[in-house]
Amino acid sequence: MPSAPATPTVFPWAAGPAGTPSESTARLRPVPVRRPARAAAAVACVVLGVGLIGGAVTGSWLTGDSAAEPAARDDYTVARGLWHSAPVDTLFPRTLKGDGAGPGGSDRRWTRIGVAPDSTCAATLDPLLERVLRPLGCSRVVRATYADATSSSVITVGLVFTRGDATAMGALRTRFRVDDLTERTDLMPRTFPVEGTVAATFGAAQRASWTVNVLTEVPVVVYAVSGFADGRPVTSPQPADHAMADGATTPAAQAGLGHEAKGVADRIERGLRKAVGAGTAAPR
Repeated sequence: MPSAPATPTVFPWAAGPAGTPSESTARLRPVPVRRPARAAAAVACVVLGVGLIGGAVTGSWLTGDSAAEPAARDDYTVARGLWHSAPVDTLFPRTLKGDGAGPGGSDRRWTRIGVAPDSTCAATLDPLLERVLRPLGCSRVVRATYADATSSSVITVGLVFTRGDATAMGALRTRFRVDDLTERTDLMPRTFPVEGTVAATFGAAQRASWTVNVLTEVPVVVYAVSGFADGRPVTSPQPADHAMADGATTPAAQAGLGHEAKGVADRIERGLRKAVGAGTAAPR
């Protein structure tokens, strides 16, 4: 995800040298007889035509007629290219602010401690999760790992970019909901441990809570998985929605790890939508 250098505006026209009238000797021709009535009619037609054109243009400006303006880029087209065109700090900010995102509405704050190189879906996702996403045409995965302000929990968040259209994304979202795929531990995303940090031992056994969200306005699947920063294994991981429920007593719930996964995923998702919006604002 290299930072794309700013491209100077290039205008579609160029001012060339003014033409020089040709000076040549030509045989003079008789001057036609002027007909005032015909000339007046021609002038009237020209004036009427200019008025109609000007009125149409002015009307399109006032009404915002999209047919008179450059077409905005499609959200799906823009989103598909963000994994390599957007700066890393756009997709994964150095810090995330989670006002009210913790247990009981407490504020949270997360710091990015590592970003993984972009990778293929087969090399990054759990085999079963990759198989579920395969019909979409999984193209690329980008990931980062965050730690909370107390360095007691770590969270890996990922963006799976697909080649699916709106219909395919909607169908997969429905399948996740109807078949309760978000609750299956065998579809839990993998972690991204970062050597030399509090997430150095954040592996498969340390996963405590997770969330997976299939978006429909863009061809992206957002996921996050959280765990303890001290490397302790978790024998009963719990989906974020369950760990955040009132009365939940699992270690993940009591430590607020459901809130950690959900909070980080939500904020990365918001940033993605903002990046897509900025991209679609520019004309083709």
